[in-house]
Amino acid sequence: MDRVHRFTDNLSLRARLTLIYGMLFFAAGSVLVLVNYLVVALLLNALLVEDSAAELLAHSDLIEEVLNHVTRFSLLALFLVGLLAVGLGYAVAGRALSPLQKITRIARRLSERSLHERIALSGPDDEIRELADTFDGMLERLDHAFDGQRRFVANASHELRTPLAINRTLLEVALSAPDVSADLKTVGQTLMETNARHERLIDGLLFLAKSDRELEVRARVDLEEVAGTVLSQLSGEIEGSGLTLRRDLRAAAVVGDPVLLERLVANLVENALKYNVEEGEITVRSGLYEGMPAVQVENSGKVIPAYEIEGLFEPFRRGTGDRVGSGRSAGLGMSIVRSVVRAHEGSVTAWPRAGGGLVVTVCLPTPPTDPADRR
Repeated sequence: MDRVHRFTDNLSLRARLTLIYGMLFFAAGSVLVLVNYLVVALLLNALLVEDSAAELLAHSDLIEEVLNHVTRFSLLALFLVGLLAVGLGYAVAGRALSPLQKITRIARRLSERSLHERIALSGPDDEIRELADTFDGMLERLDHAFDGQRRFVANASHELRTPLAINRTLLEVALSAPDVSADLKTVGQTLMETNARHERLIDGLLFLAKSDRELEVRARVDLEEVAGTVLSQLSGEIEGSGLTLRRDLRAAAVVGDPVLLERLVANLVENALKYNVEEGEITVRSGLYEGMPAVQVENSGKVIPAYEIEGLFEPFRRGTGDRVGSGRSAGLGMSIVRSVVRAHEGSVTAWPRAGGGLVVTVCLPTPPTDPADRR
């Protein structure tokens, strides 16, 4: 019995329904064959009831032969029709489970950026329809919750920008006075750096809230052009850092938001600048990686254990594992990278570089073929 339970547990719901249909059909068919045998036997005996004993004995072999033929052909018909019934049962089970398969497909496709999608199952008001409606209600609540969270982050970030801008202006005015003492200048510079770090944090939160939403702009973009633009914008910082820049930029067309993609590449390059070593190097590549459009940034630096790689993509996490100890960044760069990649339905992977440092590769979906390209 335990073996039977283990066997049925490994079967899919469709296979189990088909097995039940088949067993019920063969059970009913077997009863029908038995009833058919008894009916034929009773009819033959009734026809010969008035015959003499000698005639009954003479016809007994004939009756037995007829019953054997009836049983044989009945069992053959039961087997053939049973196979047909199992096939039809498999098809009917698939048809009955199609709404569940639709629910499963939508559930797999959903993320926090596509919670607006609904199953909207039509048909009779049965148990499956009730399940789909319950699932739609849950999605509605989750959508409102995530949207409220994103609006709160965006609104709070906007509200915090104003006092930070006022603080920066007041500090700049105070430090520009001719009679400012050296001690006050030192304190003022420290406050300016702290204020600048908070501004970077607010900007990062705003961008993270924006990238967490579904894409509103979809344009055909070449990652080679995006990477080239970012390197041009950061050329001054790269030259001032004393790092060696290597570039291997090749065409890689994608469909997405150009602003978000530019921020993605910029964050990767800025991260490579901040967490590097003296006389280190940065390599920026674009092109096809495993058949997909991709951009890759590789940088030298301190040795990073493989088990710490995943934590780098968490908000306010840095390579040293601290959350507030670094004033060089807000700790949101890699989080924004992952958020932008998810918004574009791509993937981001990172692994330690041999000799120290990090290699980050972003792969994005291949865009549909443009009809103009075919001509």
